[in-house]
This record gives sequence, C-alpha cells and structure tokens, in this order.
Amino acid sequence: MILIVTLNPLLEKKYFINEFVARKEYRGVIPIFSVGGKGINVSRQLKKLKIDSLNFTFLGGDKGKTIRIMLAEEGLNFSSVKTKFETRDATVIIETDNRNVTTFFSENSLVTDIEVDEAIQKLDKMIQNSEFVVLSGSSPSKNCDKIFPKLIELANKYDKISVLDTYGNHFIDCINAAPTIIHNNISEISTSLNINLTSESEILEFLSSLYTKGIKQAFITDGDKSVYCNKADFHYKIIPPKIDLHDSTGSGDAFTAGIIYGHYHDLIFEETVKLAVSLGTINASSFNVCTVELSEADKIKNSLELVEIGKKLKTNEVA
Repeated sequence: MILIVTLNPLLEKKYFINEFVARKEYRGVIPIFSVGGKGINVSRQLKKLKIDSLNFTFLGGDKGKTIRIMLAEEGLNFSSVKTKFETRDATVIIETDNRNVTTFFSENSLVTDIEVDEAIQKLDKMIQNSEFVVLSGSSPSKNCDKIFPKLIELANKYDKISVLDTYGNHFIDCINAAPTIIHNNISEISTSLNINLTSESEILEFLSSLYTKGIKQAFITDGDKSVYCNKADFHYKIIPPKIDLHDSTGSGDAFTAGIIYGHYHDLIFEETVKLAVSLGTINASSFNVCTVELSEADKIKNSLELVEIGKKLKTNEVA
C-alpha cells in the first residue's frame, strides 16, 4: 500500500476568466471546486498512472465535509482525523488569455494537540501496513511540525520507503530524520534552510550532504531549468523539454508521483527520473492539475538525457 499524508489540505474554488481586471464586476462566472494539497495531488496523479493510494489528512467543518464527498467522488481513498476547526480554502483566478494564475489562500487550518497525537497513533499502525509512506506539503501549525519527522522515524523503524516533499520550519528536522527519498524545488530549500543554491557546485554539495545523513535519493527541481539528483553518492542532471507553459501548479507533485511510480514498478534510476521530469513538464502545459496520462509522458520521455556528473553508476541498477 502507498500511504500519502497531507497535513494541510484545502478546498479550492477556481474561476476561469479571459482576463482579470481589479475592481471590475464579473457576473455569471461559474466556479469549479476541487480538493487541493500536495499529497492529494500526488495521489491524483498516481491514480492516472493506475496506482491506488490511501490518503491521510486532517478535515474539519463544512469544508472538511465537502472535501470528504469530493474525494469519494474522485475515487481517491482516504482516512482522516476530524478537527475541531474548519479546513482552509482558497480562491483561484485563472486568466486563460494571458495564462496568469492568482490564488487567495485563507489562513492555515488549526489543529489541536489532541488531534496531532491521534493522527500519529493512527499513522503508526497504517505505516506498518504500507510499502511506501509519502509525506507531502506544508505543516499547518507549529504543533504539527513534529508529525513528519516522527513518521519518518516510524517508517525507518518498520523498514518502509519514505518519500518527503515538504518545506518550512520543520524541514530541517525532517532531513535529520533521514527519509529514503527527498524532492524539493530550489526556492523551498533556500527559504526553509536559509542557504544559497545558485551554482551547480552548491547544489551538488547539498546533495552530498543529504547522502551523508542517510537519504538515499534526492531530487532538486527549478522550473524549466536543470533537475539535479543523486542515487547514493552518484550525481546527475537532466534538462526538461521546452513547453508552452500554462500553469505550473502541481508540477512538483506530478514529478513526485513519477518517482513513486518508478520505485513501485522497479524501473531503473534513469527511466524513473525521465518519467518524473516528463510528468512534471506536461502538467505545466495545462491548467489541469496532476491528470497526466502515462502515454503522454512516454511521448517525450525518450527524448530526455540523464547526464552523469562524476563517477559512473551501472545503468542496470533499479531505482
């Protein structure tokens, strides 16, 4: 089983208009509702790749009830801790003519200490029955910051593969807990850890530092720029293909889903990275979030080249 934990989900209300002008009235615009959150996006993309997963999250209030209904309608399996306070939401304005996306987030959801402890207790049992544990998205509050590091510790204890894609104040504790795999974009890393990753040498040094902490694979993305990654102490980079950019929302989550797909199907490392880059790239060429078909990714995957930096890794090694 693939267990995906999202601590900070949200209910999105999306408005599609040709062009947004401040202080202008827009009448008759019908909103489209969707469930957001990085981990839920990963689960959505995995479902498109014919892989089922189980989502775990916090849900509360009327928005939480709505999210439960929408997840069920979408066919995304989930379990949750019911929270005392309302789940957050966001209003998204998508300008189709100039491809601008503006998002207005509400304040993060509040989670009580009792709810945090309940989640950890439930997840302890769920991790034991899982093969992969995916920890994705932000932490909503300070008292939730201990959850991801604790879950990484439990995954290691039960010899499970953990995949981390997060940022913020708890990021350093997550790294020190030594997840199996990390994916982040450069901006998230730089802001969370207050470090510079402006040159290739700085990025490779950071990858090496992750390996010394026991992290077996790490992937660093930067929009349409080179993706840097490592398997153990072997370093690589790959350049994403040029696309007609629409909206990059969820591209990192599609990338993470590709990494999971590769491990799930025992693909070699090179094929896994190419697939992840392809999924993330195609996602950015549409206003849809994490709905890329495998056949679409396969069309561009073989045009990509994974370049080894430094010593060589045998290509017949699996991901």
